Amino acid sequence: MTAFRSARRESPRADLSGTRRALGACGAVGVTLALGVGLTGCASGAALGLVQQACRHVSVSLSLYRAALTEPDAQRAARERAQAGAQLQLASPLATEAAGQSPQWQALMATLAENSWLPESDLVGALQAQCAAAQNGGNAVPPGTDVTTPATPNAGS
Repeated sequence: MTAFRSARRESPRADLSGTRRALGACGAVGVTLALGVGLTGCASGAALGLVQQACRHVSVSLSLYRAALTEPDAQRAARERAQAGAQLQLASPLATEAAGQSPQWQALMATLAENSWLPESDLVGALQAQCAAAQNGGNAVPPGTDVTTPATPNAGS
């Protein structure tokens, strides 16, 4: 009958290897989670940097767009609108890369993608709000923040 004793009863240390194995597995899971959270933070930080670069292009674009609205010379206004569109085109790949790194920037990416078939006047409000969030460190703009949109051009101009 002594031959059928379990290893646990014969040697109290036999259970320690199982405990050590379990603790080691828990430790590995903990390290993996910590690295995942840390790397996610790095990706979010890198994405924010890309979005801020994109928003610099958006800012230039909106300035050119506003200037085009008040420009009396039709040729110069058309040139400024074209330059504004080109700035949005430069911002688009930056926003796309940022959205790939952090999903919170997918709205900016989508708005910039709309530039190819919608006039900038339809995008101004969304671009301002999304870039305001980027300037706010990636946080949403507090409610009640004034996001001013420029006047729409006259249909006859």
